[in-house]
Amino acid sequence: MTTAAASTVSEIEVFRHQAGMVQTVVRVNVDGLSQEESLIQPSPGGNCLNWVVGHLACIYNKVLPMVGQEPVMDAGALKRYDRGAPPIRDAAEALELRDLLAAFDKATERVVAGLASLSPEALDQKVPESPSGNPNETVRSLLSTIFFHQAYHAGQTGILRRIAGKEGAIR
Repeated sequence: MTTAAASTVSEIEVFRHQAGMVQTVVRVNVDGLSQEESLIQPSPGGNCLNWVVGHLACIYNKVLPMVGQEPVMDAGALKRYDRGAPPIRDAAEALELRDLLAAFDKATERVVAGLASLSPEALDQKVPESPSGNPNETVRSLLSTIFFHQAYHAGQTGILRRIAGKEGAIR
């Protein structure tokens, strides 16, 4: 195995580990919360836990084709949870938390599987559109940003759990 190939394998394993950690944190923090509790809005602003979980699923759903996998849901079903969407103010706008978690779990499994098939050449390919506007964005740099993004929002689930009146789940 060449140094570049070994480095890529190691890099992919780091990405896969990060995806697994994000999934674990979200699952632990959401455990025992009801649909109603997932809709409690933080004050003075921000998004509820339902939106955050849906957002995590939405982002992975968009990443799946980049790693050679099929999306888990129609993009329209997750549009309410996309970047820049306003906070959920009406329960009727929200998908069921259990359905969002199922989509997030399935998307995580597909992301992890797709990562395993990426070559160094695939990681070096430029992406057609960079969310940050970076004209030199590659699959590698975008994946790095995506996993940071997912971890950031996974951390929010711990705070939103406490806002819902539950004890912290990670000690």
